Amino acid sequence: MRLSLVTETFAPDVNGVAMTLQRLCGELGRRGHDVEVIRPKVDDESYQITGRWRELPVRGWRIPNYPEAKMGLVGAGYLRRHWGRNRPDLIHIATEGLLGYAALRAAKSLQIPVIASFHTNFHHYTEHYGVPWLRGAMEAYLRWFHNQARCNLVPDQTLMLELEQVGFRNNRHFGRGVDTTLFDPQKRDSGLRESWGAGETDLVLVHVSRVAAEKNTAFVLDLYRKLRKQNPGLRCVVVGDGPLRGRLQRDYPEVHFAGFRFGEDLARHYASGDLFYFASETETFGNVVTEAMASGLAVLTYDYAAARQMITHGLDGLKVELGEAENFIRLGMELTQSAESERRKALGSSARAKALTLPWSGVVDRYEEIILEALISGQREVEGVPVPIPSA
Repeated sequence: MRLSLVTETFAPDVNGVAMTLQRLCGELGRRGHDVEVIRPKVDDESYQITGRWRELPVRGWRIPNYPEAKMGLVGAGYLRRHWGRNRPDLIHIATEGLLGYAALRAAKSLQIPVIASFHTNFHHYTEHYGVPWLRGAMEAYLRWFHNQARCNLVPDQTLMLELEQVGFRNNRHFGRGVDTTLFDPQKRDSGLRESWGAGETDLVLVHVSRVAAEKNTAFVLDLYRKLRKQNPGLRCVVVGDGPLRGRLQRDYPEVHFAGFRFGEDLARHYASGDLFYFASETETFGNVVTEAMASGLAVLTYDYAAARQMITHGLDGLKVELGEAENFIRLGMELTQSAESERRKALGSSARAKALTLPWSGVVDRYEEIILEALISGQREVEGVPVPIPSA
């Protein structure tokens, strides 16, 4: 089938949404679907990615306080003309921004079926960025936007129930996979560890995240400072970038800030660590959790999103109730004690085994089922326009 994906983040952006959508498009293209990606232009359009999809870059504008991302600046008329010439069977809108709004209007006017996906708890972000009074309006807009689609893809079943309680309709669970060929404990690099000042027996705490208030990065670094008092050989590596990096780098000079890392380099950074502590409370899924599991790390995180779906507490990771910071600190301190070395190894080994059961192929199988359902359910709505149904 012909699918048009509209998103305001895609490769070469470095975040969970961009990675998820790239994986999805690659697998759909491999299966013979004709996939188009409409996304804002990046600064260097000469970058090369081997993928089985076409891209239509459009004008964009950098988002304040989030310079790594751009907002698309094209109107519904532009997309209406484009899709009028190159009509897709289905449009998947993965952004609620200006580009997503324009895509929604254009698709409605052309009577092209639309599905949407919920990737970011923007209404929760308002508290972290000093505008809590905007939460109600943001939630109302997101609800209106997603309810325009035939179905709304949500990565976590608990989140799906929460959205349903505030009026989001037609939700479908659409999970995530993990690339266990890329993220592999065998990619542990002693030379990289040495560059961090870590010896063979020293522990390294790895934190992979956007360095921002909503990711609770400062909490993890404060915990690391406490841990180092009981284990002076402990090292901490932060992989990622964001608005708080400069301040945190000044406040925590003992921490190694690696910046953005990609592909094999990112995989080596994961695999060269021993522990992965992730304290974000605003995730819709949290791909970094499954990447850390695939890399064989002992994971500690909050019990929601990816952790709730993927981690059995005490077997392949540790988790605490959302918001219970004191318990997070307690478990974090326990896990770094020298007497816990065998437990850390067991958690990492079991985490790797669990990750091996989460291939992307199964996720895309589910996506094909969802889009088939969306097309069938909308056949009667499109009068005079035949809706092609892809073969099973």
